[in-house]
Amino acid sequence: MPAHGSIHDGWTGRSLLPFVFVFRWITMTLPLHTFRATALAGAMALACAALLPGAAHAQFGAVAPTPTVLRPAVDKAYGQLMAAPQILQLLDAVKADHDRATEDLRMLTEIEAPPFKEQKRAEAFLARLQALGLTNAAIDAEGNVVGVRKGTGNRPKLVISAHLDTVFPSGTDVKVKERDGKLYAPGISDNTRGLAVLLSWLKVLNDQKIATVGDLVFVGNVGEEELGNLRGMKHLFKEHLDIDGMVALEPAPDGTVLVLGTGSHRHEVTFKGPGGHSYAAFGEVPSAIHGMGRAIAKIAEIRTPKSPKTTFTVGTVGGGTSVNTIAPDARMAVDIRSDEMAPLLATEKQVLAAVDSAVTEENARWGVNTLSASTKLIGDRPGGRTAADALIVEAAVRANTAFGRKTVLAGASTDANVPMALGIPAIVIGGGGKTGGFHALSEWIDLTDAWKGAQTSLVTVLGLVGVQGVSAPLLDKRPPRTK
Repeated sequence: MPAHGSIHDGWTGRSLLPFVFVFRWITMTLPLHTFRATALAGAMALACAALLPGAAHAQFGAVAPTPTVLRPAVDKAYGQLMAAPQILQLLDAVKADHDRATEDLRMLTEIEAPPFKEQKRAEAFLARLQALGLTNAAIDAEGNVVGVRKGTGNRPKLVISAHLDTVFPSGTDVKVKERDGKLYAPGISDNTRGLAVLLSWLKVLNDQKIATVGDLVFVGNVGEEELGNLRGMKHLFKEHLDIDGMVALEPAPDGTVLVLGTGSHRHEVTFKGPGGHSYAAFGEVPSAIHGMGRAIAKIAEIRTPKSPKTTFTVGTVGGGTSVNTIAPDARMAVDIRSDEMAPLLATEKQVLAAVDSAVTEENARWGVNTLSASTKLIGDRPGGRTAADALIVEAAVRANTAFGRKTVLAGASTDANVPMALGIPAIVIGGGGKTGGFHALSEWIDLTDAWKGAQTSLVTVLGLVGVQGVSAPLLDKRPPRTK
């Protein structure tokens, strides 16, 4: 899990992961002559990330104070839930289902789900949902698995989700291995555990014949990791205009509630010139690499606010033909992030202006106009925030309290960014288990008492949608959005 402001597109405790991401992007997209210059650093970072112990439980700063005074309705609802015999039996069923849920976890983990190639895992997840009674579940046009467990009335519709994709490319060994009380496999905690918890919830709710008042929309979504750009969630909220809230599962430490979605834009900038011999053409043509260097120097001088935290970096560079060639091409990838969209857009404007200015200066240096630059938006994650005093946050706080847990309100970049940006109540919470080694081949999960986290999160959800004969829904029914 990340400290707030860490770079991960999801949850981490992973200070070295920026280098892992860079390494993976370079190996997949850049030519060999560029890759040679960066592979060593990337490989070293990957090795270091694999050695990080207990990363999931690294302490990170709160982004907002935890509410201490809750709405009376929230306290009442969770008091009713925790006193109801049928809910106590349901929680016992979650515990009893632990071993079976672990088998689902193993099965799904061993199905590759690289970015943009989640189809096989989606099909397996769909089959399990249908086998457990969600017969209306289907795969939508974007590749998400979506099924609705209907409530008893025209009350709120709550998405409960976990992402299908992992960061690991095709061909990665995803066989689950067990040692020292832990399960090891790429993607096992981020976020296959979340998928297994959703399946367990569906099973116990049906087995115990629990009727919710509001609808539960079970979602296994695509496109959370890397350059997936939250495409699954963007599609879901575009097509379903009547969603009233969202609770996403990620490998968060017990008690953590994500309320802030850091937004980001990523640009690939390509510089093009005529090129030429380093001696014969000197003074006659501009250098694409020199132009890019001017741009990087200008970008490095941009000032951003400390609050809301706003960051930028030129993460990768490449280009050129040989040491004795005036470079005809060069390219760089720029990452811009902020906890609010206005400073993100302002910083982006300065970055793009720096590129234009650098091209003008490089052309002027040689008295030509033959160097150009083009930009391509390769990453677009909207940012947003769920207020600390929002009802959905108070619900999670009260559920944590019911299980003796303190709440920390945190921030990161996850699927919840999409509904947050739309003003729809959304949080991210954990599904139980101690985890670490995120985005490394040595990723692991310790499932000792993991059912406790699954219980807490399920109670959070039930308070929001209400349980027939026990508690009324806390989540408001919103007017449908317009496209």
